[in-house]
Amino acid sequence: MEAQNRLFPVFLKLEQLNVLVVGGGNVALEKVSAMLRNAPASKISMVAPFFREELLAYLKDFSQVELIHRAFEVQDLDGRDLVICTTDRYDLHVEISELAKQRHLLCNVADTPALCDFYLGSIVQKGDLKIAISTNGKSPTLAKRIRAFLEEVIPDDIQTSLDSLEVLRKELKGDFDSKIKALNELTKGLIFKK
Repeated sequence: MEAQNRLFPVFLKLEQLNVLVVGGGNVALEKVSAMLRNAPASKISMVAPFFREELLAYLKDFSQVELIHRAFEVQDLDGRDLVICTTDRYDLHVEISELAKQRHLLCNVADTPALCDFYLGSIVQKGDLKIAISTNGKSPTLAKRIRAFLEEVIPDDIQTSLDSLEVLRKELKGDFDSKIKALNELTKGLIFKK
């Protein structure tokens, strides 16, 4: 049987969640900057014995991000919804992953798919259009290449189309099936060209 990506895509309202990031290096910067680019008011706490200067410089505009300068402690998981591990300590990641499962918290462990409950996909965003790309943890590099391709082919003015379609959708009369048929007819000509 052919391998299949069995992940269920979800878009989280991250600004309504409490996120813990364990680590303060380059991977932490990558994960935190991705979250804050998508949800700038996200409540994130970061715990690490040290934080890289590049991370500190990036966070200067995000005063809501809490920095805890010490090693991870079990109580750091209290009140969290998500935890993301970004250190280079596999043993710590295993421990945090197990603790998260006991508390029914979702956990992501950078570069260790077997310990993850979810992955952070590569994201394309133009206006209200957002597309997340997953390779099931197999090749983040390919996901980034696909993201770059989609960013190039999706028109920069896609928001105009989205706004127009929203207005039309609200004005449509009839039952659900007739509305779907009308919207399908309206959008069938939307083909992106390079």
